[in-house]
Amino acid sequence: MKILFVGDVVGVNGVNLLRKSLPQLKKEYNCDVCIVNGENSNESGTGMNSRDAQDIFGCGADVITGGNHSMRRANMQLYTENEFILCPANLLYSEDGCGVSVVDMGRHQLRVINLMGVAFIDNHRNPFFELDKILKDISCKNIIVDFHAESTAEKYAFANYADGRVSAVIGTHTHVQTNDEQILPKGTAYITDAGAVCANNSVLGVVTELAIEKQKYLKPVQFKTADGEGYVCGVFIETDNNGKAVKIEKFRRLTK
Repeated sequence: MKILFVGDVVGVNGVNLLRKSLPQLKKEYNCDVCIVNGENSNESGTGMNSRDAQDIFGCGADVITGGNHSMRRANMQLYTENEFILCPANLLYSEDGCGVSVVDMGRHQLRVINLMGVAFIDNHRNPFFELDKILKDISCKNIIVDFHAESTAEKYAFANYADGRVSAVIGTHTHVQTNDEQILPKGTAYITDAGAVCANNSVLGVVTELAIEKQKYLKPVQFKTADGEGYVCGVFIETDNNGKAVKIEKFRRLTK
């Protein structure tokens, strides 16, 4: 199975960059399923509402995952009404099923699981135990986990814990693509962070001057998302008939 995963889409500019690039990426990789993290796709740069989700589906996504901002612009209804829009399954207030989706391709099935780390980020249910709970009821061979977390150590530990039980653990949240894509010993593909879809001349998608002001003076600042050309980042994963990863390749495409 061939799976395309796109990192955090930031703001309207990020959605526009995705719209321009995703059709070509899907054609180039000949993917069966496309997953996009959309938790920051709102015009504010944080959160996602139903209109934002529809914009991402319109770009070519099959499943949209979330993170710590999933409830910033929406309530649980967004996730209960559409099985292909996910929020982290281990959110304290998440309802059963909202963090797991099934994409049925006929001869192939893919489970997408969305979980969130707890180190240096919001305090929610333990993602290790949550994964055990979810996998107990899954017989599908192809399983992708979007692990939305801050800590590199937590991401590595979680990936090794999941090794051999899922096809891939894809880190999101930091917006900075890492250079450590690999296939773990038992057949799980891994990268610490898939990166983001945002303006190149920015700080993680935020207008540079505003980000500097916040860091320099340590005061509240109303962020705005930056416009202009940027990079569309993510990974391509291919699995064998047993759901084991045989390939992981990161991409970072400049889009104007």
